[in-house]
Amino acid sequence: MNAREKILNSIAMNQPELVQEPVIDISAVIRYEDTYKQFKTVLESIGGKTELISDILVLREQLIADKASGSFVVNAISQLGEIDQQAAFMSAFELEKLEKAYIKGTIAVAENGAVWIYESQMINRLVPFICQHLILVIDKKDLVDTLHQAYEKLDAAKEGFGAFIAGPSKTADIEQSLVIGAHGARSATIYVIE
Repeated sequence: MNAREKILNSIAMNQPELVQEPVIDISAVIRYEDTYKQFKTVLESIGGKTELISDILVLREQLIADKASGSFVVNAISQLGEIDQQAAFMSAFELEKLEKAYIKGTIAVAENGAVWIYESQMINRLVPFICQHLILVIDKKDLVDTLHQAYEKLDAAKEGFGAFIAGPSKTADIEQSLVIGAHGARSATIYVIE
């Protein structure tokens, strides 16, 4: 028996006992009086913006203006117009100049300001992370108080990839200098449809 096999056998013989998963009483987790207000407060505290809109079509003019400006814009929301399917086949090099992306979210979480997006909603996994300005759209009915409630409604294994995105990308070094847009979108605006 070589050293590798000895180590693996030793690990296999010294496994901890299996313990039951804890049962979380969802009815005892945080509840907010105004879920949207909490979502807005948290999102804005982490550098994002949010706005209530009456209808998704309000964003159609903004999208048209963005595309008319000559900027590279990707639309992944069918209600706003034609979906930019060509983005699905673009490499990181080709998407490098992506200025804005419009993506519909599945669920939003008030406790941390995050929005869940399935891979199919992104068109391309790179889009929400490589764009300069991320526009997410979520229905107000899809706002929940906590991640516990979000995971009850999500099927995380439904697709090969998905992500919670909370505001623009940010990082802080040991000197406590916060940098927004360090490794992803410089801005994130979430439009909540009433």
